Amino acid sequence: MWDPDYKDSVFMMDSIRDTMGITLKMLGYSMNTRDKDALEAVKDKLIEQKKAGIVKAYQVDETKDKMIAGEAAMGLMWSGDAAYAMGYNEDLAYVVPDEGSNVWVDAMCVPKGAKNKTNAEKFIDFMSRPDIALMNFEEIWYCTPNQGAIDLIDEETKADETIFPTQETIDRCEFFFDISQDIQLYNRIWLAVKSAR
Repeated sequence: MWDPDYKDSVFMMDSIRDTMGITLKMLGYSMNTRDKDALEAVKDKLIEQKKAGIVKAYQVDETKDKMIAGEAAMGLMWSGDAAYAMGYNEDLAYVVPDEGSNVWVDAMCVPKGAKNKTNAEKFIDFMSRPDIALMNFEEIWYCTPNQGAIDLIDEETKADETIFPTQETIDRCEFFFDISQDIQLYNRIWLAVKSAR
């Protein structure tokens, strides 16, 4: 993603954690570091990429459709978006860098002060039914943690490492931790990257 041969042909995420995180991993750091020298190195690396003209755009949801259309050579994407795009363009592939990436989870939560807590819990129960979880999986193309739904998925789909990464892949990845205490540092770095010319 820093190769000058791909000038104006790389989509990066307009996401402080994802773009800075993958750069931290590339440089050998944890995606959760608070080390100022490491974050300065990330800033320099991302500005270098941007000034070299490699970055076509910083974006999020629109990347999948632009990759389907062949508007760039590569993009930093979430696995479900990549699976979606690959379903429409057989020339696309998905990889997790050797250095690793992040492990993510989506969650359904009921706010403490919810007015309709009972209905919210019923909705979560409904979405947790294996048949409904399967329908959700088939719609969004993100891995499901619901074992009942997984049991209903065909073997070819379960073998797709874009959707169901191997344990070896997961082992070289890490969860994002809360950085709220250091968000000003991250925001300063990200602002420097985004405003670089």
